[in-house]
Amino acid sequence: MDILVVDDEPQLAEQVGRALSRAGHEVRIARDGPSALQEVTGSRFDLVVLDVNLPGFDGFMLLSRIKEARLPVRVLMLTSRSEVGDRVAGLKAGADDYLTKPFAMEELLARVEVLGRRNTAPEAESILRVGDLCLDTVQRRLSRGDRRVEVSPREFEVLQVLMKEPGRTFSRDEICERIWEREYEYDTRTVEIFIMRLRKKLDRPGEESVIRTVRSVGYVMKPTL
Repeated sequence: MDILVVDDEPQLAEQVGRALSRAGHEVRIARDGPSALQEVTGSRFDLVVLDVNLPGFDGFMLLSRIKEARLPVRVLMLTSRSEVGDRVAGLKAGADDYLTKPFAMEELLARVEVLGRRNTAPEAESILRVGDLCLDTVQRRLSRGDRRVEVSPREFEVLQVLMKEPGRTFSRDEICERIWEREYEYDTRTVEIFIMRLRKKLDRPGEESVIRTVRSVGYVMKPTL
């Protein structure tokens, strides 16, 4: 992929650039908002790795400009671990994923790989499949095998988060941040209730749940054997 790394920390930007280059990507680096905007509007990129705090104007402004221009580029935002509001704002503004600082380079590469797979088949994103579970995100219909399953809007949204990246474990906080717009609107215990309801609707008697619990971490979507 052609990737633009936007970060005003020279050492981090160079480290990220080298790691992505070793993974086979073409990488360019921008240090501030205005130069990043010039790069992304003047060249075709598949992905922008975008820090929130930038000179000139911040990552949210750049994300807004990208969306206004309807540029066909994915955005992975880098945020401070303590700034929950930044992560929520970035996702709601159209970022495809986020990663909190400090992060392991292996995780960054894994997130980039997932976003790259999404880029290769955008037409398939409206239908999500995990095993015999099928979620139509346009018609908002859910089925398991030949059985239609009725779910509430919030249950649908929780399931959509998990099914977009099967095999990846999501913490309760991350699920909340991807669904609720304002931090004060959610409680992570609410996610547990939705997961419980989904399991009752989806799981067959005697089978392991399609939504697995990873102890002390969160939830992961995997097909039953």
